[in-house]
Parts: sequence; C-alpha cells; structure tokens
Amino acid sequence: MKVLITGGAGFIGSHTADALLARGHSVRVLDILQQPVHRGGEKPGYLDPEIEFMIGDVRDEAALLAALRGVDAVYHLAAFQDYLPEFSRFFSTNVTSTALIYELIVREKLPIQKVIVASSQATLGEGLYLDANGKRVLPGLRPDDQLRRGIWDIQASGTQAGPLTSQATDETVANPQNCYGTSKIAQENAALNLGRMYGIPSVAMRYSIVQGPRQSLYNAYSGACRIFSLSFHVGRAPVIYEDGNQVRDFVNYLDVVDANLKVLEDDRANYEMFNVGGDKAVTVGEFAQTVGQVFGHNDFEPHASGKYRFGDTRHILSDVSKLKALGWKPTRSTFESVSAYRDWMETAAPAEDILEQSDKMMAALGVVRKVSA
Repeated sequence: MKVLITGGAGFIGSHTADALLARGHSVRVLDILQQPVHRGGEKPGYLDPEIEFMIGDVRDEAALLAALRGVDAVYHLAAFQDYLPEFSRFFSTNVTSTALIYELIVREKLPIQKVIVASSQATLGEGLYLDANGKRVLPGLRPDDQLRRGIWDIQASGTQAGPLTSQATDETVANPQNCYGTSKIAQENAALNLGRMYGIPSVAMRYSIVQGPRQSLYNAYSGACRIFSLSFHVGRAPVIYEDGNQVRDFVNYLDVVDANLKVLEDDRANYEMFNVGGDKAVTVGEFAQTVGQVFGHNDFEPHASGKYRFGDTRHILSDVSKLKALGWKPTRSTFESVSAYRDWMETAAPAEDILEQSDKMMAALGVVRKVSA
C-alpha cells in the first residue's frame, strides 16, 4: 500500500511514517515545513530517506492533488495550532484542507481506500462533569474574574448542585472552548459525513496530549513535556500554572502510532471517531515530578507560580473504551515518554533560551496571567 501523510515531517506524522515503512508500505509526505515547528523551514534529518517527500501547503489545490495521485490511503495530520489569534487560519488549514481532500478524490475519481484525519481532545473542552445529584454537565470556559481570584475548579451554576466532579469523557461529547477545538469539530464532521456520502472509508482520531521525541522545541503550543524538560535541561524549576492539581491525559507517541495503524488495517474503524488517550488521570504536578525524576531531580516538589493560562481546561481525561474494543490499548508510561523526549532533546536543543522567548510571546498575547493579590 502507498500512504500519503500530510504534515508527515512533524511529530506524529514522522513516527507513523517509520511504522508504515516497517510494515512494508511505501510512504509519501506532503509538508509545508512551517515555522516555528520546523526551525528555518528545513526538512528534518530524522525523516527516513525511503520517504517520498513533497513540499507544499495542504490548502494549495495543485500541491494536494499531486500528493494524492497514486496513493491508496491518507493520514491527514497537517494542522494549525497556536496561541496566535489568527482565527481564520485554524479553519483554512484544518477544515478547508480536509474538504479539499474529499473534493479532489470525488472530482478526480481517485481510488483512495481510506482517509484518517487527526482531530484533538480539544474538541471535548472541559469534558463531562456530574453534579452532586448525578446530572450531566458540560461546563463552559472558566471566567477570568474567577481565575484571577485563584478559584480553579469548575463552579456549579443555575440549577446545578455542587460540587461538580470531572468524568472520563467519551466521543459523544463535543464542547470545544477555543478556536482550535472548534475547527477540529468541523474537520471531523467534514471527513466523516463526506466519507459516508461518497463511500470513502474515513476515521477521525481525537488525540490527547501526545508525548515523545521530535515534538517541536519551538512551538509554544507543544505543552508540558517540552516546557518542563527544557526547564530542567537549563537548570531551572518548571513553572506550574494554577495549583498543579489540574488533571491531564498524556499518551505515548508509540501508543498513538499503534492506534493509527490499527484504524488503517481494521475495517471496524470505518466512519468512526476515536479518542486516543493514556487511559490514566495524571495531575500537572505529578507529571512535573516525573519529568524531574527523568532528569535526576528525584526530590523536586512542584510549587504553584501564581500564574495561569487563560483558556486552559481544568481537568480532562478521554474515555478510550471505544478504541480498546478494537484491540488497542496504551501500554507505555509517562516516564517512558519523557525519557525518550529527553534523549532526543539533548541532541536537538539549541543554545538560546527558547523558554524565555515563548514566555515573552505568551505574555504579550495575554495568554499567561497573574492571580490577584
């Protein structure tokens, strides 16, 4: 089988390409090598030389059509995710490009057997909660005036009986709180509905927080593994937002690759959406301690910084029962994820202080804010 991976020079895409090659498939990559993800717009050296590489934008019809011709399956992993308020770009990159893939398949009668799109846990927003009476609640964005007072947990409102309790959230929930998550909901709908309409088997994968090597050092959106690892690498304590008790869902990159191959090869996945998570609730403080252990700081104790990122979710954990029913399950630990990232990062980290640059950018955008006295 010949497989196209859009965004295949990136983190998840390149590891998926390696696994496909190991299975005997041939791989073509279409990537724009966008900064800051790819420093200097250069093709990364970790791409296997057996990969057929094409540079181009997934929004460019000519480039996308050239990449689609002659392939049997597509992983559409190219995406825009950032803190920048370029709202239209989220939709042009994440949604319009997806629609264009199906448009070209239908118009050009391309014999593509499956399309797999990369969605995100961001589609869940705060996810599912239960109130004290067991009533389902889908909370909205936490108000800034609440966060400024250091009140972190979701508060009951209206007829809800507090306190509210966060639940593992399945694929029936769609409650995005930011532009990225909203664009991913639209992408899922485009892929699955157009796939059904035109008989093109399609799958949407809602990835949780994927951790491992090749995760961009320069993209401020890359998350806790990057931030905490770089902090320990340069000899400083990582900044802990809120109180460190917020729950996150970390999943190892190789578990994600296994999931990607599973839905390619298993027809039961066709026209379905799947959460791809670690199946374990981990607080940010616990994760920071794990990173500390990996870097030899076994005595590290996280302390709240008095700062928060406006727009962050409080707690989120994906229910992965649906994907596990196909025979997949996450098997690697967060310690393994961070160890693999450290080993790669120590060969790739530059001399300049990337964290300082990211901190200044997020402060200028008003993303990082301080708790009032």
